[in-house]
Amino acid sequence: MSRSLRRAVINLIILFVAIATLSGCDTESTGDVATQPKLGVLVTQAQKKDVPLSIDMVGSTMGAQDVPIRARVEGFLESMDFKEGTFVKKGDQLYTIDAQPFQAKLVEAQSQLAAAQTNLSKAQSDLARIRPLAEMKAVSEQDLDSAVAQEAAARASVRASEAQVELAEIELSYTRIMAPIDGLIGISAARPGEFVGREPNPVVLNTLSDINPIRVRFSISEREYLILARTYLSEQGTEPKRRRGENQRDLELILADDTVHPHKGLAIATSQSIDPATGTYSVEATFPNPDSVLLPGQFARVRARYQVLENVVVIPRQSVSELQGLFRVYVVDSSGTVDVRSVKLGPQTGNEIVVESGIEAGETVIVEGIQKVRPGVTVSTSPFTPPPVPTANQG
Repeated sequence: MSRSLRRAVINLIILFVAIATLSGCDTESTGDVATQPKLGVLVTQAQKKDVPLSIDMVGSTMGAQDVPIRARVEGFLESMDFKEGTFVKKGDQLYTIDAQPFQAKLVEAQSQLAAAQTNLSKAQSDLARIRPLAEMKAVSEQDLDSAVAQEAAARASVRASEAQVELAEIELSYTRIMAPIDGLIGISAARPGEFVGREPNPVVLNTLSDINPIRVRFSISEREYLILARTYLSEQGTEPKRRRGENQRDLELILADDTVHPHKGLAIATSQSIDPATGTYSVEATFPNPDSVLLPGQFARVRARYQVLENVVVIPRQSVSELQGLFRVYVVDSSGTVDVRSVKLGPQTGNEIVVESGIEAGETVIVEGIQKVRPGVTVSTSPFTPPPVPTANQG
């Protein structure tokens, strides 16, 4: 075999080996793809249902009546006749203040009244003697006028002394501080032995709150006010009735732990105008509180429902992604293949969002794992479990 022929055979063998090697690599690579595990995603089905729309408004609770307990006279606090943080009845004695200065003042006023009454008796006697003498011209008209004036002055002095006695009795009664309403009383601002009733000493000793029902004060924006007002008027017909007490809309109270108060509430008071400084409208609502779970000063959200969208498609809000202002949802068909849909969204309520167009009820949408998928890939699906929604707190 010639040298040139030998070289050609060697080159041909090398070419065959290279082709075989490449073919083996391709086969091995194809086998890896075939055995590669599918991506796992969490999915749920788009549902059709009625969706109530609502507005959540932030506020705080307050008593139906919050009455400050004031020391209306100055003095040393002698006793505290209640247990702090408990319920008291109207008329129960709460505090006593040292009454001795006021008893002395009352005695002084009573003695002045007695003196004034004595002077009045004398003036009346003098007038009774002088009047017939004046008719007989036995005394001058001037003497009669003087007697009449003295009797009138004595009578006025008696009235003034009676007023002083009444004032002293009132001030003495203020040394016994009584509960003006039934309610829950708080921690005292003063203890027995302290001087109260004059700044910088305590004047407001405590606060007594009627907490059943409880009131909630909150503010809404001008836009929210217009939504609720138009909805309310449309429910009332063509005649816009706005008299107090006619709004029977049920309100929900959501507490700081995301539980819902089991009793519905009603709006009972509103401001007369939109606050131009904040652009908000103030509202107060009342909620039954028979178990005394709610206390004044708590954070609260008031939820007002204003419309129900009937038979609309909803999906979890986590299943929607946004790209340059366009909203997309990834769907999975029966074979596990992923497709992407452009959707038009409606209102959001809770953990769900309304889809106006783009997908139909019953289609499977990816909720978790949308960052890992792309159209055309095959995925392994598992059901998505939605988070719990706030429920009524039954205590």
